[in-house]
Amino acid sequence: MDHDNDLVAAVTVDSAESALFLRFASASNVDDTLFEQIDADIARLAGDYVSKPVSELFHDIGTLRRGVFDLLRGRQHPFQTSHLYLQAGRLCGLATHVALDLGQYKAASTHSRTAWRCAESAGHNGLRAWIRSVQSLIAYWQQDHRQAAELARAGLPYADGGTIAARLLSLEARATAALGDSASALRAVEAAEAERGTVAAMDFPGVFTFPEAKQWTYAGTALLALGGHRHVNRAIEASSRAIALYESAPQQEQSSGDLLAARLDLANAHLAHDDLDAVREKLSVVLNAAPDRRTASISTRLRALSTRLAEPAYAGSPVVLSLRENVREACSRPALTNSPEPPQ
Repeated sequence: MDHDNDLVAAVTVDSAESALFLRFASASNVDDTLFEQIDADIARLAGDYVSKPVSELFHDIGTLRRGVFDLLRGRQHPFQTSHLYLQAGRLCGLATHVALDLGQYKAASTHSRTAWRCAESAGHNGLRAWIRSVQSLIAYWQQDHRQAAELARAGLPYADGGTIAARLLSLEARATAALGDSASALRAVEAAEAERGTVAAMDFPGVFTFPEAKQWTYAGTALLALGGHRHVNRAIEASSRAIALYESAPQQEQSSGDLLAARLDLANAHLAHDDLDAVREKLSVVLNAAPDRRTASISTRLRALSTRLAEPAYAGSPVVLSLRENVREACSRPALTNSPEPPQ
């Protein structure tokens, strides 16, 4: 099997056809209008992914992804192939994010490898760098922090503009902080801030860009992991800034996942300062969030907080006991955990 057909074979068309897929299936070849429509559809899905529940998006992502791979079965002119691979790579990247948010790390890894091969075929450094950032995320949430740091660093040589360097450095900071490497973490936080000041080129929209609010969310997590009074105070400042920036942004740019993550980091930071009223305030928003807003990473953070609240140091506190029960109850609620779009 040649390289192109090998990639196409990674995606099998099922019977769940939609009007969008039928449009692809009836196309005899690729023209400029179809290219423009695919790009617009990917941009829309990437933008919607920031603020809409995953459950509202994965069907359209899967449908469009299958359609693009179907076009790669030889319906394109040779000069169009690299752009189709770029489109396929971005859609596989979105599929990776779906699986990641659902906690399906094996499926996420599979999608990311297909996305990488598409980026290689397209010769697109920006997509290469972005895929390494998502692979770093997969490793991080599998608790392989060393691999997460290495993957973030591996993406930097491909960072050729936009916000991707700041994203990769922020991921490196968070991973090295989890390893207890304070020097590397602080250096990466500072380098990410420096990169933010040099951003000029535009990114592809939605989840393919790295807004300043998200950067402060990651910085807050990294600083909190380092511990110590000074770092915890800096974490409070970073997470608070992330929330303020997101809440002042247009609704469609407000990442519900990052807002919940920042509030959970603030709850943990205030717990370190024994400010239980502040802990309860920050947790209230998280505990009342709809299940379809609670990604796998938020559930992981909640379980970690539940474990922390059960530590002997808080055994005599009725406030902490109440908080622990509330967190346990939230963790027991059903959440969206299965995707109808597994890798083939």
